[in-house]
Amino acid sequence: MDYLDQLQWPAMMVTVIAAWLIASQSRQKRKIGFWCFLLSNVLWIIWGWHDGAYALIVLQVALASLNIRGARKNEPDADSA
Repeated sequence: MDYLDQLQWPAMMVTVIAAWLIASQSRQKRKIGFWCFLLSNVLWIIWGWHDGAYALIVLQVALASLNIRGARKNEPDADSA
């Protein structure tokens, strides 16, 4: 059995958990959700590389970039504190 073939299942679970956490009203849970999404992006990229799913790799890089952009835009400004 090729363990990289099975990587899609943990990647899917981490993605679902991340989506659940990111929808929370708790700032701490949203932060954890953000890092879970980044972890899921990495897992999907590894699986996509192994499986030759290059469109999935591009999608995960784009989604990670958008998540990072969103996190930066949502950081409180030093002037508003």
